[in-house]
Amino acid sequence: MSLRALWIISHEKGENVSIRYSRRFATVEHRAKSLAGSSYIAVPEENTVLQLLLTELGLSDSNKSYVALRDDCLHRQRSPALELRMDGRAKGILWPVLAISQGPLILACLPLVDAPAEPRPPLASLLSVSQGLTLLAGLQTFLLSSGGKPDSEGLASRLAMLPSVLLQVCPLGSPLDVPLLGAPATPTVPTPTGNQKQPAWKTGFHRGRAVVNVALIETVRSMQYGNQSRQDLWDVYGTVTCKCEVEGVLPNVTVTLTLPPNGSPLQDILVHPCVTSLDSSILTANSVDSYDGSAFSGPYKFPFSPPLEPFRLCSYTSQVPVPPILGSYQLNEEESHLHVSVTLKLHESVKNSFEYCEAHLPFFNRDQMGVVEVKVSSGQLDVSKEKNLLVWGLGQKFPKSREVTMDGRISFSGPTPGPTDPLCTGLTAYVKLYFKVPDMTLSGCCVDQHSVQVYSSAKPRIVTSRELLSKEYFIWNSKGTAPVSSGQMML
Repeated sequence: MSLRALWIISHEKGENVSIRYSRRFATVEHRAKSLAGSSYIAVPEENTVLQLLLTELGLSDSNKSYVALRDDCLHRQRSPALELRMDGRAKGILWPVLAISQGPLILACLPLVDAPAEPRPPLASLLSVSQGLTLLAGLQTFLLSSGGKPDSEGLASRLAMLPSVLLQVCPLGSPLDVPLLGAPATPTVPTPTGNQKQPAWKTGFHRGRAVVNVALIETVRSMQYGNQSRQDLWDVYGTVTCKCEVEGVLPNVTVTLTLPPNGSPLQDILVHPCVTSLDSSILTANSVDSYDGSAFSGPYKFPFSPPLEPFRLCSYTSQVPVPPILGSYQLNEEESHLHVSVTLKLHESVKNSFEYCEAHLPFFNRDQMGVVEVKVSSGQLDVSKEKNLLVWGLGQKFPKSREVTMDGRISFSGPTPGPTDPLCTGLTAYVKLYFKVPDMTLSGCCVDQHSVQVYSSAKPRIVTSRELLSKEYFIWNSKGTAPVSSGQMML
């Protein structure tokens, strides 16, 4: 795997967006030209790359409410593998440009794709994409440290060290390693003992008590309309993150995921490059094809030789029959006020024990809130008149009935206008749910603590956890219009 180019962009709010560091690898670019032939697309100038990246990431022209390349519903962003569409003499599409963003930085690179441009190969089949993202994640950790936002002097110092670091971890555009946190300008890697080979992604040795930590996190998204003419949508996306601290070189580890007897098979499985072997049947199930009952349903075994830093072992999707919380939202205009009615019901299969659970009701394109006469059957209601926002804190448990309600009236007669949103006009409004349920997953997938095997002379402490998180969980007003997707929700 090789890189054609690498960019590090500063996009701190209130400051000019600029490329802080860029590097092109001429030998890799020559190979790209030879491989592509007549379909070769050259890497454009820095200013062009910057503008195209910002547009693709939705960060350009923030003062404009609509930009076609950014906001058109026909333009489906394939983050983190982006398409840069160029006009003019260098017309064409540069793909796949990998980009990750955290804090004040955007890190992007263009890996060499050793495959025909047409038909375009699936991302899951491109090792260069996985390795490119791994390198970007390592550079991100090196530059931003664990805090995510270092002081400007610290960031400038690490950027100054970057050419020397890349000379070690990515010579001539070929990643061999990821940089250590706080690495010196001339990092050194301990030489492995014996005949064992140090893997490219492993940056050193661990000293101390052996620990293997495996965290399974599922995120659920939902769009509920409360209208028979519109189909409710929901999806589940799971990730397994590992941190293995085992003394010695190349400790082989195996993590096993299991499903309940009636669980739906995991789909769209992607694995980290450090996985040493895998049953091919694990990778065949996908969410595009109709499920015919013949897909592999576990157990899912992932043997690997781990890097020292935390890493994502695998990700997957899962089809579940119902969303965890079913909701109904009715908002009506009544003379000089709005009548609000919300019902939320926790499904019986979901553990009634939350770390937090909140419902946010924003009101856009109206005057500032005036009188609020709203009652809730459970929890606590906070009113932010400046933001035209109701925050319904449901606490850590639903009542025994597993159902809660909100009902009341709101007038908007403040002296100043409230927040605006081009989408939420008239009765187009939503409730957005934020919740976290520890020690459960919606698919039923889990990591058995006793199934984690570490082939090492040390006896490591095994720590496993799982949790369910909400993400983009919307319940739309059934009395108004709402955006409707014609297909599956995109991850």
